Amino acid sequence: MKEEFHFYDKQVVIKTNKGICQDCEELIKSNLFRRVLQKYLKYLKKKDSPILGIFKDVPESIQEEFILSSLLLLCKDSSIEEVSKANSQFELLLRDSYLFHQFVERLYDFWRDYERFFIKYDFEEDEGIKSYKKPYRAFNQTIEQLNHLVRKTYRNICENITGDHPRIYRQVPAGCQVGLITTSIDYQLPLVYKKVVRDIPLITQILIEPPLIIDPLMNKRAGQFEKVDTNPLREVKINPRDWLCFPAKVGDLIIYFYFYNKFIGLGTALANLFELAHGEELLRMPEAIYLYGVPPASLQRYGNLPTVFHDDEKNNLLVAALPALNEMGYFGYIKKMILTLHNTVIMKRGRLPIHGAMVRICLKNGKSANLVIAGDTGTGKSESLEAFRVLAKEYIRDMTIIYDDMGSLEITEEGEIKGYGTEVGAFVRLDDLQPGYAFGVIDRSIIMSPHKINARAVIPITTLQEILKGYKVDYFLYANNYEEVDDNHPIFEELFSAEEAIAVFREGARLAKGTTTEKGLVRSYFANIFGPIQYKELHEGIALRYFNKLFENKVKVGQLRTRLGIPGYERKGPEKAAQELIKIIKGDNLW
Repeated sequence: MKEEFHFYDKQVVIKTNKGICQDCEELIKSNLFRRVLQKYLKYLKKKDSPILGIFKDVPESIQEEFILSSLLLLCKDSSIEEVSKANSQFELLLRDSYLFHQFVERLYDFWRDYERFFIKYDFEEDEGIKSYKKPYRAFNQTIEQLNHLVRKTYRNICENITGDHPRIYRQVPAGCQVGLITTSIDYQLPLVYKKVVRDIPLITQILIEPPLIIDPLMNKRAGQFEKVDTNPLREVKINPRDWLCFPAKVGDLIIYFYFYNKFIGLGTALANLFELAHGEELLRMPEAIYLYGVPPASLQRYGNLPTVFHDDEKNNLLVAALPALNEMGYFGYIKKMILTLHNTVIMKRGRLPIHGAMVRICLKNGKSANLVIAGDTGTGKSESLEAFRVLAKEYIRDMTIIYDDMGSLEITEEGEIKGYGTEVGAFVRLDDLQPGYAFGVIDRSIIMSPHKINARAVIPITTLQEILKGYKVDYFLYANNYEEVDDNHPIFEELFSAEEAIAVFREGARLAKGTTTEKGLVRSYFANIFGPIQYKELHEGIALRYFNKLFENKVKVGQLRTRLGIPGYERKGPEKAAQELIKIIKGDNLW
């Protein structure tokens, strides 16, 4: 294939199965450079920019893009004085060197304002998915080379315009921020699904230049995912060259996530949330597949904004699809649908899905405990974990996060209840975390919509080994974010029977924090609309069995009042809750 490129809003996707530009001349002569220059000129004209003064008195018959690219080609090696002397046609454009310098500076900024993605197809086709080291090393060098080449071209041109060189060099990823290696694969899927996803390239490696800042089309999620009786892929037809597959390891499951390239920023952000399946893991049939960004017309039978999945019991496969609508351009639609599919599978295996967080706390006095904090979005799960981190220096010897949003419980053959995770990363709301938290992990972060309400970051927080290890549950708590603390409503309120506990957890009450379209005090079944509510009868039986076992095993069950939804307690509430838990674990009046 030839080099291709596609623009989607403020994203540009570059695709190739060959090498990249090797020098500045090849870069400036490329079709992509010409297209960016055209877009830049159109942008300047739309805003009637003063920079267009460089064209004053320049004949309209001259093609601006052509003459500018020719001029920039000359300026990469020669000063503007030398260029003017040798090429009289450029004298008018170069008469104001400051203005022309500003034109080039703004062009560079205009390019870097795009979210830039580079896809390399079948780096070594003969090796397929079996070999990784050599192509990966070469690919990393390729991305570095591209970044260096764009910076070099920009700097050479600016130095020849100004006759001076910079004293401060900023080594920004000027070429691409994200690089992807993909390969072809014979998907281990029933034929009816192979016909749809056949030839969609599978991602085998992702290179990210953090912090990666993206601005998705939406910053909230609405509603829940609907289980439908018909296969949502029945009428779907797509062009595989416009799609990629992220084979996600979700806990101990494999879920193939296919995404339309319009959503490539959101799709590649999964790299901070789930590990990529590889090697022999790709030779087995996945537990679920999810197509994100199918033609809207193919899902019209499900309504205007369909978010649907289907349980194909005949083929033992869960199938999900969302349409390529701007309203669906939010990371929550990816993450939560994948977790809904995960929860459905593990419920069928007899495990209890938990929407919440689990952490192992080891105190300096030698005591330790494994805590599960269940609760819906915005109730203080992640914030309580952050509060533990703040307290760690003085009181905590070690802290291990098993999961930060979704996990599951299992009753072992020995009768113990153990917790398992799903994600190696976290999708955290920046507004409610410690002011310095984002900066502490910024070197690994993918940050979404930092200038908007519900700004988020996707950050790696644990390892696959930890989430699959299985930790015995010592405390099982419901995150109550809406009630004040007083004599009758302590920070930690223990519950003393399975019936009492099930009533609290089943109600799933919380004060909505604006992370979805919900407002005020709302309720959701077991604080988990991602599977349990779609399989309510199945879940009820599992929940009853597990809550009875929790009390039989003398696990401490109760409510933790985080007060996160109460104005003024966004940080203080989770901090006080974490302090109270440490006091209880320690066994004395620490505070």
